[in-house]
Amino acid sequence: MLILPDAEIIKHLGYKKLIEALREVFQSEYTMPVRHHHFYKTPEGDENTLILMPVWNSQYMGMKQVTVAPANAKANMPSIFAQYILSNSKTGEPLAMMNATELTARRTACTSAMAASYLCREDAENLLIVGGGKVAQHLAQAHLAVRNFKKVSVWVRNPAKMEEFVASLTNLGIPAEAVTNLEESARQADLITCATLSETPIIKGAWIKPGTHLDLIGSHKPSTRETDDNAIRKSSIFVDSRAGALHETGELALPIADGIITEKDVKADIVELIKGIHPGRTSSEEVTLFKSAGLAIEDLAAALLVYKSYSPVSV
Repeated sequence: MLILPDAEIIKHLGYKKLIEALREVFQSEYTMPVRHHHFYKTPEGDENTLILMPVWNSQYMGMKQVTVAPANAKANMPSIFAQYILSNSKTGEPLAMMNATELTARRTACTSAMAASYLCREDAENLLIVGGGKVAQHLAQAHLAVRNFKKVSVWVRNPAKMEEFVASLTNLGIPAEAVTNLEESARQADLITCATLSETPIIKGAWIKPGTHLDLIGSHKPSTRETDDNAIRKSSIFVDSRAGALHETGELALPIADGIITEKDVKADIVELIKGIHPGRTSSEEVTLFKSAGLAIEDLAAALLVYKSYSPVSV
């Protein structure tokens, strides 16, 4: 079994290449059970999440184990840790193991960018990134792979982290700037992408101008959300999967429980967009919203891209 270091993951998961790998895998045949969520408390009383995500096709099987520990931020530690095991689905033989934190961050950002290729206006110029964690650090590069943004604004609660994040983007040649007035920046943005662990809405629907695309990544529990009911009401809603986004994330589960929307208000999932079953954005004034819960098939696409690039051996 190969033990693949982070350097190989970074080397083989270029943004454009991964976006196309995701587009391809979503059109293939695979089996993806609903992922398992387990919530547990630490001795200090903090609630952590354990997530198990299996998927397989005729050749390969993947399993990701994720732990989400929001209190880690207080100790300057990552909030998310993940491991991935890739196996031969015919024999069960393990083929590769890798740290899935980098893999997850890149495939999450690239899935959002792929959705934006159908939902974000082609003439979009202003990108607003809300959050400064591992996933957020890939959002500018991923979205720039599908749209030609002229301005990238970054808002992070921690000013020091925000400045560090902006500096890392400018070092890559990305025209990024730190912003302190979130409302003002949101009102100007053509695409707002959020990757935070916020438990309550930080983006208000009243701030969102016609034609904006909302990309919501962070909410991963039925009780947490990054935007309010007003934003939900005014948006055409799209998801990575109905099974996950409608029930696992407060972004949609809470408005459904309150009667703000119903499950029928979801226009399409990512597969329906890719296959052309739904056209995606239908006007320049439409407000679109993509809610990502994260799917095991995305991890398999990324893991296979790394594995096959690193080792040409195939099952």
